[in-house]
Amino acid sequence: MFSAIDHLHMAEALRLAMRGLYTTAPNPRVGCVIANGEVVLGRGFHERAGAPHAEVFALREAGDAARGATAYVTLEPCAHHGRTPPCADALVRAGVAHVVVAIGDPFDRVAGAGIVRLRDAGIAVDVGLMAAAARELNIGFLSRIERGRPWVRVKLATTLDGRTAPADGSRLTITSAAAQRDGHRWRARASAILTGVDTVLADDPQLTVRLDVPHTTPLRVIADTRLRTPPTARLLRDTAARVLIVCGETADGERRRALEATGAEVVALPFADGRIDLHALMALLAERHVNELHVEAGAALAGALLHAGLIDECVLYQSHALLGADARPVFAGALASMRHWTLHDERRIGPDRRLVLRPKPED
Repeated sequence: MFSAIDHLHMAEALRLAMRGLYTTAPNPRVGCVIANGEVVLGRGFHERAGAPHAEVFALREAGDAARGATAYVTLEPCAHHGRTPPCADALVRAGVAHVVVAIGDPFDRVAGAGIVRLRDAGIAVDVGLMAAAARELNIGFLSRIERGRPWVRVKLATTLDGRTAPADGSRLTITSAAAQRDGHRWRARASAILTGVDTVLADDPQLTVRLDVPHTTPLRVIADTRLRTPPTARLLRDTAARVLIVCGETADGERRRALEATGAEVVALPFADGRIDLHALMALLAERHVNELHVEAGAALAGALLHAGLIDECVLYQSHALLGADARPVFAGALASMRHWTLHDERRIGPDRRLVLRPKPED
């Protein structure tokens, strides 16, 4: 159904979409190529929320040459007025003859309406070219729309024997500077970064993105059942990034007011098994338009997410150091049965090994 030239142009559209990896949230990452045969007439990608969409930039570059050409788009063109006019209408006005779409857009204000509008205007539309790569690029956006929760990615750093810290919990740098820089790239693509209050108390982290590239600033989220976060924490002193603290329904009111006085938002959530209901937290974050949730937390919160079945992906950095059996594990809590993971990606990051793992689907 699709030719080698079709694949070539869609691959270029996907590469263009990748340029918005750190900047489009909460919108999807989208690329577009306008071509006539092998000749590329225009290229574009969505740069940030509120800016023109990929199709608009590609059509501007193509100009009048877009008439009778083919548009390759990584996500179904929108058919509604949001911050920008409908892209489906722009393609119709430009007179393109054919549109090739990688995947449909499940957002309820699109959800096939863009394709219908194009076809009603007499434009041939084909869907499904390089769909797996397009879904991967927008895995968080699709998770939020289709499942009502973010894509949850847990970042872990372990020794060769699978330990994360000495037995006394003291802070220890396990991985190399190269691995730490790579970790900031994962932070940059996320809409929010989640940690637990134990990590705040032990490490006093900033949870900021320290990369010299354009990026949106992720929301920083602290899971803190009893509001033990000190108002002097570094996260709260950095006003450039918003902070959301989620607590239990019985949290102390005076502590809440002290934290809110720093500018943080405090939201009480229901309990589940004596702790914050993590499913309710995911629903809350989806309502806040969080696509990808990046988790950097200790064994307690990581273990709770694991037991709740909420981890979609682990980014595991493994060094060549050893800490011994008494050191702290990756996940707290005993597993009822063996958990199997599939290896999605593996590579060297400096002297360390990075594994990207996803839960194996249940048989």
